[in-house]
Amino acid sequence: MSIARIIASRKGEIITCSQDTTMADAVELLTERRIGAMPVTDPDGRVVGIFSERDVIRCLKVHGGDALALKLDAVMTSPAVTVTADTSENQALALMTRRRIRHLPVVENDRMVGFVSIGDLVKARIDEIEHEAKALRDYIYSA
Repeated sequence: MSIARIIASRKGEIITCSQDTTMADAVELLTERRIGAMPVTDPDGRVVGIFSERDVIRCLKVHGGDALALKLDAVMTSPAVTVTADTSENQALALMTRRRIRHLPVVENDRMVGFVSIGDLVKARIDEIEHEAKALRDYIYSA
């Protein structure tokens, strides 16, 4: 299955922030929305990076409390690793494992069309396995 299936079932907005957002404001947004990461976009709406809890920790280690005043373009993970909607769920999981990341912007023609987490992909894979197991049980019971 492709990531398109996951993003098609989603409702709601994708929380993003701009490159000139301060880390303090971005941390507040992560906390308010109870999310672990968000895409960072340029003025044209293109994804230029990801800002995550890991970036907060790394930046605080390096800069201490002064880090909160820094702009995201100085602290985000960039460039963002992205996928397209036709990327398979398994390919995305493999990419996340290999790159040790937990979030992927889904991009088509330089525009973000979705944002998936490793949790979204694992849930989709479990749902698929459960569906296959049910189909096998039904087949066995009907034989």
